[in-house]
Amino acid sequence: MAVWLKLLLLSGALLSGLMYYATDHHGSGKKTNVKKPNFIIILADDIGWGDFGLNVPGKSHTPHLDLMAQEGMRFTDFHSPASTCSPSRAAILTGRHGLRNGVTHNFAVGSIGGLPLNETTLAEVLHEAGYYTAMIGKWHLGHHGPYHPSHRGFDYCFGIPYSNDMGCTDSPGFDLPSCQPCDRDTQIHREEHSGCYSKVALPLFENLSIVEQPLNLWTLAEQYTHTAIRIIRNSRRRARPFLLYVALSHMHVPLSPAVPPGPGDPGLVYAASLKEMDSLVGAIKSASDDNDKDNTLIWFTGDNGPWNEKCQFSGSVGPFLGRWQRDRGGCSDKRTTWEGGHRMPTVAYWPGKIPANTTSRALLSGLDIFPTVLSLAGAKAPLHRHYDGLDVTDVLLRGSETGHKSLLHPNSGAAGQFGDLQTVRLGQYKAFYITGGAKACGGGTGKQEVHDPPLIFDLNHDEEESTPLDSGSEEYQAVLEQVQEERAAVLRDIANDHVSRADYTVDPSFAPCCNPSHVTCRCHDGG
Repeated sequence: MAVWLKLLLLSGALLSGLMYYATDHHGSGKKTNVKKPNFIIILADDIGWGDFGLNVPGKSHTPHLDLMAQEGMRFTDFHSPASTCSPSRAAILTGRHGLRNGVTHNFAVGSIGGLPLNETTLAEVLHEAGYYTAMIGKWHLGHHGPYHPSHRGFDYCFGIPYSNDMGCTDSPGFDLPSCQPCDRDTQIHREEHSGCYSKVALPLFENLSIVEQPLNLWTLAEQYTHTAIRIIRNSRRRARPFLLYVALSHMHVPLSPAVPPGPGDPGLVYAASLKEMDSLVGAIKSASDDNDKDNTLIWFTGDNGPWNEKCQFSGSVGPFLGRWQRDRGGCSDKRTTWEGGHRMPTVAYWPGKIPANTTSRALLSGLDIFPTVLSLAGAKAPLHRHYDGLDVTDVLLRGSETGHKSLLHPNSGAAGQFGDLQTVRLGQYKAFYITGGAKACGGGTGKQEVHDPPLIFDLNHDEEESTPLDSGSEEYQAVLEQVQEERAAVLRDIANDHVSRADYTVDPSFAPCCNPSHVTCRCHDGG
């Protein structure tokens, strides 16, 4: 009898424990959904590492970003996946290098294609996982037909199809060279001059419709701000987690701060634009804090470095001067694989999850956004393809300093074939199999040079990239062997992967145009 009673009591205890587990983990026996986090990804355009106040001593023009970093995490060794617009954006949204996703250089106003349709975007995966997905700002991954962001996973989009200098406006912003307003006479068309687009007015899209052409550059930041705040506030009504991808026009020329500075120092225009960008970021953060502060990750970074050719209208690379290249001609910023071309000011903010006032020195990339966000959302990346990004959740939430062992930087226009991976970062070292300087302020360029064996710099002791290691030294030989192994492994992996090819065919008739009868497609006054 005693044995039977003990067995009965034991059975009851086990049953009670199972019921407790079910209640504790599944809400009193009822299935409940774990609250998924919201994501706000903010991508600045043509921004310099030295534009971020906390990265350099002296006066700061980014108080809101500074505060976000003090309340979150600042990254000192974070890199854009490429040094020019379309390839960087494609890599961020797919987690794959351009040699895999097919986007190796920029798309044009009249591009027929875009990001290959067999590539899957971050928005598409999150949409399938139940997220509301919205995009504000610059797309630059194809605007015609199925390449439009409305067909690439976004429930809502509001912005421009490509860079803000790729179309005329009625009140042009600050640029070098200065560009003329759009033509108004349907019979007379001025000749287009170098650096300016005058044939098609810059359009503003809301979903698939053009709502302004030409748009008003000077009110664009305000429109983006209001739209972002509305999307964030409406998320409670939707009762769904959301992805908000904000791809800013700042700091790409033409600069058009709503409150331009008076006459004086030309650099004040850039400072005013930087402040405007920072205020926009601050408004988004404030709206997010009011909405769902503890459940929203905000991640700010950039697509590539400053456009040095634009002189006083370009940003600062900080200490990453690419001195070796500058001494031989050209610049070492946007379109190059020198640090100034791809080392980005980057901040992540998530109260209660990301420790406040922390700095990460891990070697990271915009490629990591795709796998990390999917991991945090509990979503799975498509199978049967390989990825270059890492899930860096442990870096964000648990203080890990483990990033990439190596990181390859694609050629972005200054030298070599677009997309080729001929620059290798390995720990503190960086190897160049090819170098070249992009067009600098004043017009100088640096000739392409192939290096076999490669130039290798020690960034810990030479952040300016001024003096390569002696190729005869033991240190050089040891690093070279590892560089060769890492690069060869990535290239082998790409060769065995499912890779895509973008269609870069251009046809002027594919330019977005709401009124083909007008010489610049005018159908709305941009002011």
